[in-house]
This record gives sequence, C-alpha cells and structure tokens, in this order.
Amino acid sequence: MRLGIISALAEEQHGLIEALESPYKLVHGMREYTAGKLWEIDAVCVLSRIGKVAAAMTAAILVEKFGVTHIVFTGVAGSGDKNVKVGDIVVAEELVQHDFDASPLFPQFEIPLTGLSRFATDRALTERLAGAAAKTTRVHRGLIASGDQFIGKLTQIQALKTALPDLLAVEMEGAAVAQVCFELGIPFAVIRTISDNANDEAAVDFMHFIKTVASRYAYEVIENFCKWR
Repeated sequence: MRLGIISALAEEQHGLIEALESPYKLVHGMREYTAGKLWEIDAVCVLSRIGKVAAAMTAAILVEKFGVTHIVFTGVAGSGDKNVKVGDIVVAEELVQHDFDASPLFPQFEIPLTGLSRFATDRALTERLAGAAAKTTRVHRGLIASGDQFIGKLTQIQALKTALPDLLAVEMEGAAVAQVCFELGIPFAVIRTISDNANDEAAVDFMHFIKTVASRYAYEVIENFCKWR
C-alpha cells in the first residue's frame, strides 16, 4: 500500500505531516505533497484546497505522479441528518455530487458516461477506517453528498434531504475524489467529522470546530487506521 491522504484545509491534517518519518516535499500544481512513512505505512499527505475541481485534480496527481495505490480523504462536514451530531464521524459508503444535474439528458445526479449517480467506497478500506474511527467517537456509515457550495442555510439542507432522504453529511470534495478513483480503479475511503448542522449557524460553528477539534480527530483516526491489525 502507498496511501494518499487528502484534506481540504490545513487544520484537517494538522499533526499528520509532522508524524511522517523521513519526510520529503515536492511542490506540484500549486500544492505541497509530503511523502514518508506514517506508522510504517508508505504515505503521501496533501492539502487539496476547497471544492470539487481542486479535490479531483489532487487525487489524479496522487495517482499519476506519486503512484499511490489507495486514497483516504479526511476532513469535516455538515450534518445531513438529525441523528448525526456535531462531533460524530461519518464514514462514507456512497458519495453523490448533489449539485450535478444533466437532466433531461441524464437522470439528476447521474454522472454522464459512468451510469452512476452514487460512487461506492472500497469496502475493505471503509471497514478499516470505520473501525479506527470508532475508537475516537460515535460513527455513522452511509451517504455523503458533495457540492461546490457551503451549506449554511436550513432551507438548503432541507432541500437536499428531500432529494436524498438517506443523506448523512454534506461537504465540498469527497464525491469528486470518488469519481476520479472510480475512473482510475483506485480503492478509496472518505471520513468526515461533523463540524456543524448545516443550518444558519453553520459558518460560526464550522470555524470554531475546525480550530479546536477537527485536527485532533483526524490525527487519532489516521493513527488508528495505520496501526490497524
């Protein structure tokens, strides 16, 4: 395994780069990739920046230039379900681009030429990641939706929940990484710590959470994942 670890923001990956043994850095495409051993696993850590295009580009470069064999995306998300609380973790089993709509040419959410609206994560990688996360906090598994917008209004999350009743969390990158990995045949998993309720207070809650909790959770989960036996 050569593991690619992607996060959108520095706070979501704090501590992981420092934990790398014998690290070396390479700047490519306006991103800094740091490679080394992470608890005995060959790994490359990188910040994708925010949004689907940024995440897709980063995932493709990890595979094509750095030769990663597996990808994990770790970060924060807004809750998409009343039973998913701030501080919980959602491990994706499927991901959908909630802002993609090529209808009437294709069904809503379906990505043309793939025949898919939802991209399934790798089962073995997801099981391992969920087990690692369960040592840190409460874990949910299911659908995560991605789109190029910060969901910060109650009306937005209500509309998404109506369209996707099994939705658990919303964010801005995971489904783009999922599509890239599907097309390149790379096993992947996505884990999100819930930072806010995707409502009218979301922006304030998000900034507070990402500075105080997100980095610690991400570090603990990836450490548990890498040491998993």
